[in-house]
Amino acid sequence: MTIPEKLSALRALMEDRGYDVYLVPTDDNHQSEYVGEHFKARAFITGFTGSAGTAVITKTEAGLFTDGRYFIQAANQLEGSGITLFKMGQPDVPTLEDYIADVMPEGGTLGFDGRVVSMGRGKALEKALEDKHAKINYSEDLIDLIWEDRPPLSTKPAFALGTEYTGESTKDKLARIRKAMEEAKATVHVLASLDDICWTTNLRGDDIEFFPLLLSYAIISMDDMRFYVDGQKLTDQMKSDLAENNIKICPYNDIYEDIKKLGANEAVLVDPDKLNYALYNNIPSDAKVIEQPNPEILMKAMKNETEIKNIINAHIKDGVAVTRFMYWLKKNIGKTEITEISAAEKLDSFRKEQEGYLWQSFDPICGSGEHGAIVHYSATPETNIPVTTNGLFLTDTGGGYMEGSTDITRTFAFGELTDRMKEDFTTVLLCNLHLARAVFLKGTAGYNLDVLARIPAWERGLDFNHGTGHGVGYLMNIHEGPSGFRCAVRGHEKCPLEPGMVLTNEPGLYIEGSHGIRTENEMVVREGQKTEYGQFLYFEPITYVPIDLDAVKPELMKPEDKEQLNAYHAKVYELIAPHLNEEEQEWLKEYTRAI
Repeated sequence: MTIPEKLSALRALMEDRGYDVYLVPTDDNHQSEYVGEHFKARAFITGFTGSAGTAVITKTEAGLFTDGRYFIQAANQLEGSGITLFKMGQPDVPTLEDYIADVMPEGGTLGFDGRVVSMGRGKALEKALEDKHAKINYSEDLIDLIWEDRPPLSTKPAFALGTEYTGESTKDKLARIRKAMEEAKATVHVLASLDDICWTTNLRGDDIEFFPLLLSYAIISMDDMRFYVDGQKLTDQMKSDLAENNIKICPYNDIYEDIKKLGANEAVLVDPDKLNYALYNNIPSDAKVIEQPNPEILMKAMKNETEIKNIINAHIKDGVAVTRFMYWLKKNIGKTEITEISAAEKLDSFRKEQEGYLWQSFDPICGSGEHGAIVHYSATPETNIPVTTNGLFLTDTGGGYMEGSTDITRTFAFGELTDRMKEDFTTVLLCNLHLARAVFLKGTAGYNLDVLARIPAWERGLDFNHGTGHGVGYLMNIHEGPSGFRCAVRGHEKCPLEPGMVLTNEPGLYIEGSHGIRTENEMVVREGQKTEYGQFLYFEPITYVPIDLDAVKPELMKPEDKEQLNAYHAKVYELIAPHLNEEEQEWLKEYTRAI
């Protein structure tokens, strides 16, 4: 079916069941940022394949709400579909809730699948529709009724991480969680967020492409934990280890009925952003609900020394792979055809040579020339073009290793560059360097520091329409809360930066129709000096790949900028050169030279 045909079929169901507006978000049952093939209902009904966006369908209109990362991609993919693009955060663009309230007739009905809408979003919609005296029906997945060849739920096996990787046992993690529950005066803790459950159990899965997550729910009490998962994914050893921690394995969907059985004396700890609306509404009305962020979020964000050591090792391996890829590009561009897709495949082949490599940590972004200006561009056979021989090539990629996940962006220069390209490249480099050298008091949040990364761009009257960085999970979500660098404050990123957190530093500039540039390193938060003013923190970059000096204009850099870049490149050479052959080492010496 075409998109208009799908919309027509959906509207027929809406008319038959009495819905005036139907909501189709990106989420799965667990409010995951990226979802498995079974859950890509929004992509099915709109044709837009980005990782973030919500579709709203009325009897006569259809709209897609998405953020600045996807404005260009969404505009292209929605063309001819009859769906209006709503650019979130732009002037005169309503919020999703305001739009739904505006198009909802008096006394009308909003429909959605309550399993794929968060508790917080559902409650916000309730409030937005009060004045219209509208109802919400969250009991039906209408997309499922028209999606004839919908992929089934994943049945891929799980795998376990030993304490040599995690640095902490499930027993100790549960003890910490229960202590947090006591502090919150909770007796029961309901979890639907996959990364929080995987962190707690030290299990990983393969249920979402690129992300080693296991479809599951959990109910944690002071005595036991009920783990809702497809038991066929677990080995006998995993089941035995879970049983030792008094963790009972239950069928995946049983949680929806089990949660109804919670007693009136229970105090239930839930995260409104991490629990779906259907589960929330199944909590008995006489139980006490305590709403606050899942305690696991901060626990898993603050990596222990074992995890940090492993993550650094993963970055050395990844640095070898990406550096060899850069060498290969520089030696072969213009001699043989290299396309966006073949380049991504070549980079993955270098990663596959590294011990402990599993798979790519997210869908690679490889944009040549003007494609680099599409922030989350993903090459397809239809859009795939040769890598430019005179211009810039942006690659945002990552690897999943047993020692952790990596996320790196490098923009490579080939042939003749315009002065504008070099100025933009150097500006982005300065943005990265300014944030990387920040020293700050403990208690500072990422949004307090974001301005440091934007000043070099702002001084030229430029900006980038995305956050400057995000937390990174340990072989889990590549985007991990509760901290990040962002100009506009988001509630779930207000948490102060803490030692052990790993975050990206990825400013960029995007010139539509010409080029895009992003330079991204991961950094770990470290403790610095402690004075009468308090504990100071700083960042240690842990990504070890050259920044392409062919695109740098040194005259735009101050002495302290050059010193910082030279020190970084010296570190890259020290750690990466021993893993290269003699010819590659000589090349790396040139590309990490002092300027």
